[in-house]
Amino acid sequence: MSSWRKRARIHEIAPDEIFLDSSNLPAHESSQFEGRVVSLLSRRSIFAVGAVFALIILVFAGRAFSLQVVQGNALADISRNNTLQSSIIFATRGVIYDKTGRELAWNEAQTASSTASTTPFALRTYTSLPGLSHLLGFIQYPKADKSGTWWREDYAPISGVELSFNSTLEGKNGSTVIETDAHGAVQRENIVVPPVNGAPLDLSIDADVQSELYSIMSAHAKQEGFTGGAGVIMDVETGQILAITSFPEYDNQSFTDGVSSVISAQTADPSTPLLDRAISGLYAPGSIVKPIFAAAALNENIISPDKQIDSVGQISVPNTYDPKSPSIFRDWTAHGWIDMRTAIAVSSDEYFYTIGGGYGGQQGLGINGIDKYAALFGLGSETGIALSGEQAGVVPSPAWKAITFPDDPTWRIGDTYHTAIGQYGFQITPVQAVRYIAAIANGGKMLTPQLLASSTAQFTELGIPDADLEVVREGMRLGVTSNRSDAIEKFFDIPGIEIAGKTGTAQIGAQNQWENSWAVGFWPASHPRYAYAVVLEHAPAGVLSGAAPGMLPFFQWLIANHPEYIN
Repeated sequence: MSSWRKRARIHEIAPDEIFLDSSNLPAHESSQFEGRVVSLLSRRSIFAVGAVFALIILVFAGRAFSLQVVQGNALADISRNNTLQSSIIFATRGVIYDKTGRELAWNEAQTASSTASTTPFALRTYTSLPGLSHLLGFIQYPKADKSGTWWREDYAPISGVELSFNSTLEGKNGSTVIETDAHGAVQRENIVVPPVNGAPLDLSIDADVQSELYSIMSAHAKQEGFTGGAGVIMDVETGQILAITSFPEYDNQSFTDGVSSVISAQTADPSTPLLDRAISGLYAPGSIVKPIFAAAALNENIISPDKQIDSVGQISVPNTYDPKSPSIFRDWTAHGWIDMRTAIAVSSDEYFYTIGGGYGGQQGLGINGIDKYAALFGLGSETGIALSGEQAGVVPSPAWKAITFPDDPTWRIGDTYHTAIGQYGFQITPVQAVRYIAAIANGGKMLTPQLLASSTAQFTELGIPDADLEVVREGMRLGVTSNRSDAIEKFFDIPGIEIAGKTGTAQIGAQNQWENSWAVGFWPASHPRYAYAVVLEHAPAGVLSGAAPGMLPFFQWLIANHPEYIN
């Protein structure tokens, strides 16, 4: 029975079954030798491959034996004593030039003053010309600790254009990998990242003009008892600064080099040589603001330029509480009947009291109008010059008085009168002064002061008709050309240059025992190109030779040495 079952399970495979199954076989890529029977490798081939692997193993083993046994001690010593370290390649700062191409700040690889070895970074060197330290500023060098690790890897700009334009000047440090032996000797050095040096900086200033302005004005200030001052000259069309200087100045080279004795002495100096008076010095402007309020009165149609006001030397305001004690506001002299041009030329306080606060039937701007136009001409706000530390200043107002004098917050007509002639709490900077004088000169464009030679004009429009500003320009020129004995700028009527100017004297101190002296203006008067503003600070009251007489030798020098700035 069982054998029968086994035989029953066995049967022949019919040919049709073979062909039927072959139709279900997977396809083969014959070009890739799929579906083919591969012949066996020969023993010779296997032995050949084995021999190659054996040879490779022997080579590696021999090399390992050489490194670990034969040269082991020597290589271990190298491993213990040779070091790899990353080292900085210091980028050099960009060179600073004036508009003529003169180098004002550059780099020198030299022996450091504090060590006997050469520093790995270039040392910064500044021009020896006087009058440029505040503009250029100074830097601090990279610093390393006692182990040689750099904790400050870059030059640190502190002030001036070194700070303001650091992104242009700074560059980017590179690095190297250095291998040294146990004795510190360099075995290998590979530059990993090359340094990128800083770009040059071309300033708009003429260093020769700026230095001469500084030398002449600082010498005059010292001679007349002023403790300091500043001067600015600006192109009235582009806003580019031709000169900007402050005195006394500090030694920016010593501050960069870290000369501690000089740094200590100048930091403690009561004359504050580190103060950049051109942008940070705040001064009562005195009469130099009168051109602003003349233009304001014309623009508000409260007076015609030809209307005359009788200047008798003072105005008297009745005192409601004590009729026998009126408030007296004095002019510096009696000028007689004067119109607006003449009032500017002779700097009549009485005229500007009248158009500022109103008097005798003549309407005035009022304190709100005064504040409005002071702000329009940029007083009480920063100019936008690219130097750090600029101050905004103060324009007096009832709100300001209430905060400043809480015990006497009431605003009185006398406060308006004093504000109209640039006194009371008024404080402005020289760069603000040159900016609004430029706006009067150029027909009403309030320019942003520019320090780069490549800069283009940036400005806003005052919105005052040029015809009104022309009246002001004529008044400022009349102050130079008038034959009147009370015209106070006749000494500027010199051949070779047409100057239109305005002076101002501001009393300071509890007893008005000190004074600041201003001179502002523009030239040529017929087609203005440059505006100037100079202030001398804190001399004994009554000094007869102030800022304007001090500028006369500068203009004479400019005519003789730089006619390109005159014609």
